[in-house]
Amino acid sequence: MTMQRTVFSAALLFLFAAAGQNLFAVTNTTVGYCPGPGFHYITITAALQHTSAGGTVEVCPGTYTEQVLITAAVTLKGVAAAGNDAAIILPPLTGLVQNTTDVDTGNPIAAQVLVQGATSVSISNITVDGTGNGIAACSPDVQGILFQNASGTINHVAVRNQTLPPADSGCQSGEGIYVQTAAGYASSVTVENSSVHNYNKNGITGNDPGTTLIATGNYVQGSGVVPVPGAAQNGIQLAFGATGKINSNTVIDNIYGDATIAASADILLYDTAEYSSITVSANTVGNSQLPIALYTDFAYGSSEYGDGVSVTGNKIMGTSVYDAIDVCTNNNTVTSNTIFNSSESGIHLDASCGAYYGGPPTGNGNNAINNTIVESACAGILADGGTTGNTTSPNTYFTVPFTITNTCAAAPHGKTGHKFSPAR
Repeated sequence: MTMQRTVFSAALLFLFAAAGQNLFAVTNTTVGYCPGPGFHYITITAALQHTSAGGTVEVCPGTYTEQVLITAAVTLKGVAAAGNDAAIILPPLTGLVQNTTDVDTGNPIAAQVLVQGATSVSISNITVDGTGNGIAACSPDVQGILFQNASGTINHVAVRNQTLPPADSGCQSGEGIYVQTAAGYASSVTVENSSVHNYNKNGITGNDPGTTLIATGNYVQGSGVVPVPGAAQNGIQLAFGATGKINSNTVIDNIYGDATIAASADILLYDTAEYSSITVSANTVGNSQLPIALYTDFAYGSSEYGDGVSVTGNKIMGTSVYDAIDVCTNNNTVTSNTIFNSSESGIHLDASCGAYYGGPPTGNGNNAINNTIVESACAGILADGGTTGNTTSPNTYFTVPFTITNTCAAAPHGKTGHKFSPAR
């Protein structure tokens, strides 16, 4: 009789757990139909509710139509079964709904995977697909994976199709991976070996003081030429006081259709933390409007102008309208980059940020040496008139009209202060 009661009680616990009742939490759970540890659940949400901190949720191949919330230190990973290795998160059949607000603007966000207030969260081998998100307006903002006041790792993940209908493509929303941090909190997120494409606004974004974003080994692809009034896309962005490292990524195809209005960048640093050891190194970028941009509008005080960045060992090819590397901050190191076929200059030491925004002068004190620059329409290095303290030798040049100049008559556009459109 005692044995019968024990078996019966265990069976009841399993049934309650499978029905989603949070009676207890276990270390490991499995979602879907494949061999795996712990109890099996139909949804990722149910499995997370029954997984203890430090535990692992294994997601079997299949499609899961849900918005996922993670608030504890867990590992969420897709697993292979029967030759299938595709665990895909899609929006609910009724579409995405708001599940948080932006920590900076208060605007509503509909995130497919939302990580809030947790550390040591690991997400791997999962596809987050925004197809069928049901958002047909500028709000809420559609995001694939959002870390909000949270830390962890995203590895071998595919994030795609965070887009809006054509009539709403001009909305400045629709991001693949986003990290943001409210005042008084800290977030440190590593995004590695992942694919991000077909986003409306940005591929990978890290914003705010307190945010550290490490992006390494990723493949990020924009939409090519985005016609007006579409959003000015950016591939990888660090901005508004954030710091981090952007290393060994491939980022291509970010082009806005009217360069007199705004520009897209493959890698955009906009008002990043001042002298915080940010590195942009060993990336392959190009077929874009402006592959690498260091920019400030002086909106965040003396601690967040974005000075002191290292841009080293990148390979840049094919720019539309603008420069290959635009340096509109001060005291940066730009060295050992290889630059091919820029529509303007290979490296622009740019005074326009200070001139336009009324802040301190920009384009000064930079160390731009040991670069190889091939076939730039204007010059190898364009150092704007009035810039000072720059070191621009030695560099190697091939087939450029001028090695170094302070004016660019060949440029097909006028300089504009509002060149970039960062995600906010």
